[in-house]
Amino acid sequence: MAGQPKRKPEGAYHHPDLEQALVGAAIKTISEQGIEGLTLRDIGSQLGVSRTAIYRHFADKSALLARVALEGFRIFRRALRLAVDKARIAGADPIEEMGVAYIAFAQANQSHYQTMFSGECGSWHLHPELVSEAEGAFDVLLSTIKEEQAAARISAAHDPTKLADIIWAGVHGLATLGLVGQLFAYDGSSAQLQELGRLQGRILLAGLRSEGKF
Repeated sequence: MAGQPKRKPEGAYHHPDLEQALVGAAIKTISEQGIEGLTLRDIGSQLGVSRTAIYRHFADKSALLARVALEGFRIFRRALRLAVDKARIAGADPIEEMGVAYIAFAQANQSHYQTMFSGECGSWHLHPELVSEAEGAFDVLLSTIKEEQAAARISAAHDPTKLADIIWAGVHGLATLGLVGQLFAYDGSSAQLQELGRLQGRILLAGLRSEGKF
């Protein structure tokens, strides 16, 4: 009949911002089921869109996970930068404060955190923006170490990149083990895990302020 609206074909539902909706659905699914529980079919079903619509934005599951990781590293880098800036203003130790911010980020963004370090994003060279954000986050730590060495607040006897690797690995291990309940001194509270991170930072920095070779 003339004037009667045409029905959209099944799966042709138009989402106002499908790419971000897909990312949001992925984050929710990872939170509830883990990365292994994420499938494009299920994501499409949640949003009422076809696989074809999804493929316009993400070629496969790895591409969607890379997008989640990209968002995570972007938030993470900003959190580290903010921690350093606040520490400078307050006269606190920026490396210690970054450790606390790292753990706080992991606690507040567990789906992002799990994805960022999962190895499930495929070949990183296919995602240059992800590489840039990840390197940017590491550079916040590395540049801060160099600044602290230049100001003689920590020993300059050690290569700053090696120190950054060690500090990153230490706080990452604490955050990861805490989140899965594998720390005997951790009772499950967010504040306590962050306090363990602060203690770890102080112990590391006590050694770095020594001029002794180790």
